[in-house]
Amino acid sequence: MVDDCFGHPRLAPLYDPLDPDRGDLQAYVRMAEEAGARRVLDIGCGTGAFALLLAARGIEVVGVDPALASLDVARAKPGGERVRWIHGDATGLPPLRVDLATMTANVAQGIVDPQAWQETLRGAREALRPGGCLVFETRDPARRAWAEWTRDDTRHVTRIPGVGTVDSWLQVTEVSLPLVTFRSTYCFVEDGEVLTSQSTLRFREREEIEQDLVGHGYLVEDVRDAPDRPGREFVFLARRP
Repeated sequence: MVDDCFGHPRLAPLYDPLDPDRGDLQAYVRMAEEAGARRVLDIGCGTGAFALLLAARGIEVVGVDPALASLDVARAKPGGERVRWIHGDATGLPPLRVDLATMTANVAQGIVDPQAWQETLRGAREALRPGGCLVFETRDPARRAWAEWTRDDTRHVTRIPGVGTVDSWLQVTEVSLPLVTFRSTYCFVEDGEVLTSQSTLRFREREEIEQDLVGHGYLVEDVRDAPDRPGREFVFLARRP
């Protein structure tokens, strides 16, 4: 299942203009440099922001995502031809041998089904060369990030070239830990159309994730803080032996 905010042809192009500050990706760029990565698999690449950052640095990038509308946005961006885009997920990849596999932003938490999560970890490991590293982030459940996802706190009115004015916000609809479900609403002011998208995130505990990684043969090398959100997230670095 693909959330409409990523898969709907009118909503996918809004992702970048509604969230233009992707400073969070710079930490991943630094980790790619730290690892000396020349080949990277970007799992859940979405509209391609991170994949294109790496490709501009001469890195060979494979971006995979189940949302075709988001991939269409990614392909159309300047430099899109430098990336190999795959419509799908990490459970059905072609043979790869990458130095680094990544899941940025909400990708890891967006894989809510336990079996799909296990298969994603397995697929990422198979794509890594021996010694390659998997890097991803997830929110610390103890910080209760969902408490801040209210209409008043998340509402933005944004003027988007070629689209018009969009009034957007989030609203949590259910908290049944470890799952948190919320609805995104998009009002297109000029033509009056209102579209919504429902999303669910899984808030895994640090110990659970470490056990999952070890169970798939990874070595957990580090669990870092997210530099742009200190104390709120875990950033996992796990190596294939």
